[in-house]
Amino acid sequence: MNVKNTRPIPSQHRTVRSSIGKVILIVLAVVGLSTWLRASANSAAELSGQAEQAASAVQHAFTVEDLEWMDKERGRRVPARLFWPASAQQGKVPLVVFSHGIGSSRDGYTYLGQYWASHGIASLHLQHVGSDRSVWKGSLLSLVGRFQRATSDQEAIARALDLSFALDRLLESKRGTHIARDRIVAAGHSYGANTTLLVAGAQVMREGRMLRLRDPRISAAILISAPPFYGQEDFAPILSGISIPTLHVTTVDDVIRIPGFGSGLTDRIKVFNAIGGPFKALAVYKQGSHNVFTEQRHFDSYEVATEVKTATEGLSLAFLDQVFGKADTLERWERKHRALFSEYVQRR
Repeated sequence: MNVKNTRPIPSQHRTVRSSIGKVILIVLAVVGLSTWLRASANSAAELSGQAEQAASAVQHAFTVEDLEWMDKERGRRVPARLFWPASAQQGKVPLVVFSHGIGSSRDGYTYLGQYWASHGIASLHLQHVGSDRSVWKGSLLSLVGRFQRATSDQEAIARALDLSFALDRLLESKRGTHIARDRIVAAGHSYGANTTLLVAGAQVMREGRMLRLRDPRISAAILISAPPFYGQEDFAPILSGISIPTLHVTTVDDVIRIPGFGSGLTDRIKVFNAIGGPFKALAVYKQGSHNVFTEQRHFDSYEVATEVKTATEGLSLAFLDQVFGKADTLERWERKHRALFSEYVQRR
């Protein structure tokens, strides 16, 4: 077990209130009250989704398992959902560890888990209990307080520790022998992209101390709608030290407008430009809102949401194939789908 990733959160991390946690606030404009109401009446939808997921698993030769872990040192639950490819029976498989955005859970972003598993890549979808669907449960009067806790530095740090802890548990399990240790990838959307940046090696200074949350087992990262680091003008000191390949995915309309916490395409590109690593790619879709990458379709038509999700599946697989040694799979994929993008950039 990686001890540094399972120790209790130091006291200095419990008191700071700063830009790491604030990234969640950009999501408020896109989740809205409709998500709040849906959370209290989604049991039937979840049962339907589970049935569809089971049918898909049979069709595409993978299994789905919900895991319940407890980090006793931190006193924190770490639930997860594992999409496990049948091809693991024949040899070692890559692994993607996925971190959700605020207000979601391990049953979010299922389309990615199913797609990766159907192509021989295991996918572990985490649930961060301090910023998951529970933020929508309770009275409207206490909603602000719940969001304040979910946006704290303590929770931002805890999410990164969740990822490393879950990876510890999976690798120590019987399935761990079937995972290729040199092909482990972190991925996330919105707040989950921030979590991914932290475990990928982002260096954030707090009260004169550097937060070191990098997990050296992570060999690449997929960043969907990556938020900025609020209060920081220059991202290079934070991100230039990242030394793994990264894929950045966003849209022209990936914009949130909240006074003091505005975020949009310019910020996503700023993150891309500042990040280090041997290889990075940026894909900007012509259509789709910040929420288009989730199952909650608030501001996007069915056609747009389907097109963007389907494209993101193929784009992420092309990136993973290239990271795992296939030549120029991203470039070939981009040529076939160029009409979808407002901008596409690769840098080595």
